[in-house]
Amino acid sequence: MGMTTHRQVPEMDSDRERFEALYRKYYDEILYFVTRRTDPQTARDVTAETFLAAWRRLATLQGSKERAWLYVTARNMLTNEYRGQGRRARLDQRLQSQPRIDAGDPADRVTDELHARQLFDRLPPKDREALALTEWEQLDVVTAARVAGCSPATFRVRLHRARRRLAAAHERSLSESAEPDAPAQGAVSLQLAEEALS
Repeated sequence: MGMTTHRQVPEMDSDRERFEALYRKYYDEILYFVTRRTDPQTARDVTAETFLAAWRRLATLQGSKERAWLYVTARNMLTNEYRGQGRRARLDQRLQSQPRIDAGDPADRVTDELHARQLFDRLPPKDREALALTEWEQLDVVTAARVAGCSPATFRVRLHRARRRLAAAHERSLSESAEPDAPAQGAVSLQLAEEALS
């Protein structure tokens, strides 16, 4: 057992050194590539995600192809970011264009929207990631699993559990509310949560 530990430590150090060299060599180049196509904050986020993906795939990255791989990955992540922004913009438009449930206090609508977001935010981080990758980013299971750093089989289980937990969170929200109009508000909240994931 001790021998295995001694072998693993140099390998880990070697991986870290290789990644740090990759990062130093290409970070500015990839950041510049992405910055020319989006705003500075998004460019930094996309570049960071690109190198996170590189770290996860380090064992399979071939030295002669790593530069091209970084460019392709950055481009793909930027495309996914654009899609996500488009979906969020369309969701905002749908939320704003939906007819009001009644002519009551405008604060009721805000409350419903906040409640729908809370249903999603109450989920564990891995559940939120699984739902966001497949529903918001529209990634297939294999690609989403790669992004999440797990096998497709594991990701399918994670996604199934995330969907069940979202439904359970909705049911709990109905039972926890004591207001007489709780069922109506719960229905609106679930609808908004489903739209957020469509």
